[in-house]
Amino acid sequence: MKEFNNIDDVLDFAIDLEQKSIDFYKELSNQASSEEMKQTFLRFVEEEIKHKAKLIKVKEEKIFNIGQEKVKELQISEYVERTEPHPNMSYQEALILAMKREKAAFRLYTKLAHQTSNPELTNLFLSLAQEESKHKLMFEIEYDEVILREN
Repeated sequence: MKEFNNIDDVLDFAIDLEQKSIDFYKELSNQASSEEMKQTFLRFVEEEIKHKAKLIKVKEEKIFNIGQEKVKELQISEYVERTEPHPNMSYQEALILAMKREKAAFRLYTKLAHQTSNPELTNLFLSLAQEESKHKLMFEIEYDEVILREN
């Protein structure tokens, strides 16, 4: 169980989460069996880089007034996908794994938004949750168009 003592702890955690997503999508792109698959995952690397940059900017510029707000305990294990990419991963497996990770990120940012009483932080986390939800939808559409149509 992770407990955050202040907003910097929360932002550091979120920044680390985005870095893990960057690394995850880079790994998937490196293992891609087709150029289309590789480009799909590289686009998501860029999206996650933008999320990380947004969080770093908020942390560095102290865009809002923040007290020593304590964020309640989170059950992090509920939001972290344990599955890792493997060398012979099929496109279908990669898409499923990506959807699960985006869903987990959405749930985490939604939970963070509800754990703070700072309206600006709430908006930041809800915005990030919405982005993760869009990513999941994009993977679902890709899955529907490529995998389900093949079956």
